[in-house]
Amino acid sequence: MTKTFTTAINKEGKWYVAKCLELGVVSQGKTIEEATENLKEAVELYLEDNEEATKNISPEASIITSFEVSYA
Repeated sequence: MTKTFTTAINKEGKWYVAKCLELGVVSQGKTIEEATENLKEAVELYLEDNEEATKNISPEASIITSFEVSYA
């Protein structure tokens, strides 16, 4: 089975931290590409070890949006 997941990546100090938004799995790397590859591996391992998680994966795509706020 193949599923596309959504990733949010933030720079924290010298590291890029990547998070799978659907599963909450997190990994990191020194580059965006490394963080993404590490996250992919972490998600694969998570799904391998957590059969219940695979039953709860929605076939629908995630909706990503943004919003603006004003602050002083």
